[in-house]
Amino acid sequence: MIRVLLPAHLKVLANVVGEVEIDPSEGSSISAVIEAVERRFPALRGTILRYGSRDRRPMVRFFACNTDLSHEDPQSPLPTAVIDGEEPLLIVGAIAGG
Repeated sequence: MIRVLLPAHLKVLANVVGEVEIDPSEGSSISAVIEAVERRFPALRGTILRYGSRDRRPMVRFFACNTDLSHEDPQSPLPTAVIDGEEPLLIVGAIAGG
């Protein structure tokens, strides 16, 4: 199972505690995993990827295996350790301000 860690505010919105698990048969790219999360938790639609274009929202970042995947092609496969469930895909809300 692909393990997905959501930021606290999205966990509240989706009414989720802990990790979300996605079956790799639903897809093993960032885009496929996010779409599977959105199907399972409709309240999250548009909060991670924009409606229509399906681009990453500006204040959302993706990390896996100590690597920032935010600017990678969303269709490229996730690292093997994530697909195998050894490492989670982290969805992180960026912090800005002054």
